[in-house]
Amino acid sequence: MESESKDVVRVGSRKSELALIQTNFVIDSLKKVYPEKEFTIVSMTTLGDRILNVSLPKIGEKSLFTKDLEDALRNNSVNFVVHSLKDLPTTLPEGLVIGAVFEREDPRDALVLREELKDYTLKTLPAGSVIGTSSLRRTAQLRGSYPHLSIMDVRGNLNTRLRKLDASTKEYSALLLANAGLQRMGWGNRVSRIIPCSEIMYAVGQGALAVECRSDNEEILNMLAPFNHPETYSRVLAERSFLKTLGGGCSAPVGVSTKLKPLDSQFQLTISGAVWSMDGTTKIDDTLKQVLPHIKKTHKHKLSPTEDSDCKKLKIEHNGISNKEQINPVEELNRRISEGRENRNCVDTRSSEEIANLKNCKIFCGLSENSNIPIGVIISCENLGRDLANTLISKGALEVMKVTQDYIRSSAGTQKS
Repeated sequence: MESESKDVVRVGSRKSELALIQTNFVIDSLKKVYPEKEFTIVSMTTLGDRILNVSLPKIGEKSLFTKDLEDALRNNSVNFVVHSLKDLPTTLPEGLVIGAVFEREDPRDALVLREELKDYTLKTLPAGSVIGTSSLRRTAQLRGSYPHLSIMDVRGNLNTRLRKLDASTKEYSALLLANAGLQRMGWGNRVSRIIPCSEIMYAVGQGALAVECRSDNEEILNMLAPFNHPETYSRVLAERSFLKTLGGGCSAPVGVSTKLKPLDSQFQLTISGAVWSMDGTTKIDDTLKQVLPHIKKTHKHKLSPTEDSDCKKLKIEHNGISNKEQINPVEELNRRISEGRENRNCVDTRSSEEIANLKNCKIFCGLSENSNIPIGVIISCENLGRDLANTLISKGALEVMKVTQDYIRSSAGTQKS
């Protein structure tokens, strides 16, 4: 490892097709900014990939799809790991941090119906139709809103689940899946209907990709900094703070919905959250809003940052002379702000001293401090999620969650014996 070139970056990934697509997306984005770097994928299976005959909550492990990858990070076998953010616990192992959250795709769930049922909706499906999902969150909401449907656990990667749906046995009438994953796989044509948040809230962090690295790896953190999408970061931080305060995860039905919209010269962040009983008949929910200053809305793009971004490392030619020296994106950002030059991606209000001390920055629910967002805004997003959770707790959310968690523990114990 010591003799390996510093221009080689080892990237950890799960072995599934979707995971590799997501990892290659991140690598392709980085290559546009760091063309001199060579990226090598180190793929591996995780506990969640290996245990397929037990429903996710009953396995009893908080880091089903991340622990093996994080072990590789900690022993320095890889430099960073690409995850679906929804798989990452809100508290990470000591020494690890989320260095960047890429621009979020559609976080909503999608209904995928068998071909002969494609004109149906959840409401109009025949009584007894079987919906496949391994998510407690989806199960509780389906049972509460559509009691005429039957819910059955379905495990495996997207390819496996779709094969089960299409099987001649017709065991499943439909699947409920994350729309973002289907779109990344190029299977948007399989989506029968995107479910609005008013019907089914999505999982915390769903639709966003996270890059996890060692918190002491300043080179990797600087490399990732320009890709830490401000709007996505603000939303998912509020969501993760909400979940962390509740103490939820895959062991309880918890859902969220967030929006970040312009409000005059500022922005308004809205977060809705809910907790359900296992049968979906009890729902505790609420919505809070927070006005945030100084978040500049970025344009929708395929890769982050955009081609004309100022906050990035480039191979620049001036009068035919190539400059191959590394440009620290944070220092470059600060220099351009000091010179009064336009920055199209972000607004940074901090001093040069604060920028220089980024390596000592705080961690917010596993997320590194985002250099594209004023620290006051970051704290406001974290507080908003915490406040929503405390509002639900005051209404009895913890009691509802405890019943679910006790049931899961008892059923898991029965299965083991």
